[in-house]
Amino acid sequence: MTATDPSPPTVSEIRQRGGVRGTLTFLGPAFVAAIAYVDPGNFATNFSAGANYGFLLLWVIVAANLIAMLIQTLTAKLGMATGRDLPEMCRDTFPRPVSRLMWVQAELVAIATDLAEVIGGAIALNLLFGIPLFTGGVITGVVAFGLLALQRRGYRPFELAIAGLLGVIVLGFLSTVLRIDVPAGPLAEGLIPRFDGTESLLLASGILGATVMPHVIYLHSALTKRRIPPRTKEERRFLLRRQQIDVVLGMGIAGLVNASMLIIAATLFFGSDVPDTDTLEGVHAGLGRVLDQPAAFAFALALLASGFASSGVGTYAGQIVMQGFIQRSIPLFLRRALTLAPALVVLGIGVNPTEALVLSQVVLSFGIPFALVPLVLLTRRRDLMAEMVNRRTTTAVAAVIAALIIALNGFLIWQTVTGA
Repeated sequence: MTATDPSPPTVSEIRQRGGVRGTLTFLGPAFVAAIAYVDPGNFATNFSAGANYGFLLLWVIVAANLIAMLIQTLTAKLGMATGRDLPEMCRDTFPRPVSRLMWVQAELVAIATDLAEVIGGAIALNLLFGIPLFTGGVITGVVAFGLLALQRRGYRPFELAIAGLLGVIVLGFLSTVLRIDVPAGPLAEGLIPRFDGTESLLLASGILGATVMPHVIYLHSALTKRRIPPRTKEERRFLLRRQQIDVVLGMGIAGLVNASMLIIAATLFFGSDVPDTDTLEGVHAGLGRVLDQPAAFAFALALLASGFASSGVGTYAGQIVMQGFIQRSIPLFLRRALTLAPALVVLGIGVNPTEALVLSQVVLSFGIPFALVPLVLLTRRRDLMAEMVNRRTTTAVAAVIAALIIALNGFLIWQTVTGA
């Protein structure tokens, strides 16, 4: 199963269209990737951060979004330069035991990803229609399967459907942010890097895991590898510029949505007597109490759009991971069932869904280095990337980011093991 059109248009054919239509044709992969950056896990971590710590961790969201822009630019560039996705490149570059280990951890990441997405969709269906969580989880899985079926018509219908759901999420939060009085002073202070104890550091790791998603690092390279094939160096440079614009727009929108979540929670719930605002159900009820029911409805609708879209994107990423690392594929229905099962178990046994969401994002943050380090190593090689090879500064910045993430994860593991 691939995201490429049976007869992809050439660069010259698209440029001849001119106008807005021609420009928009070059955009799309980053908007698919952006959905992973505003999935239900982001709802859980961002609202928890705002409700418990006010604007304290706003800088984490800004930093994570800037990191996401760099990472997604690198992975999109890898696909364009090599015509292969990151899992395929890892399989061909690293020893077989290493690539197999990377595949195993990537599958665990896929399960953690689906856990967040399915639970989020189930909660949204419960809030909107009173559907039991387990049934809502099944419905979310079925809808994701339907979204993936659009790829049989080429890459564009899938991209447009995902972009439409992203638009629903944006409108849901924009309609609320414009109605509240955000304090300028605390908002500015939230951009100053700092923590407030181990719990805030753990939540910051969750925000990072929810924003910089390992599975979408793998996926983005697959979305660009043969989407619009360049025929000359000039066309390659042209496509790279358009992909950079795509990433800035897609990740920029995702960053604004994430910041809006924390801002809403910090403004309305931090230090208030509104109960249970560190849960999605509590946020929904709190919005209805502090503002009105339309605000609560907008939140639930955005959560539903996020759950549906991100579940489809996550399942497709799982297919890319398996095909790339071990050259195997399984029927899409079976892939959907395997990643859906853990989420349904969590919903069925009654685990607190918001706590499960937050913890899943911490698991995702541990998976980031396994995707990021190979990405940096590969994109710095001129023999693979040709004129699209990283500049030394880009490689240095990416390496520092990878080191910081690894150090943060190591600290959190130590905290968990020692209980310190």
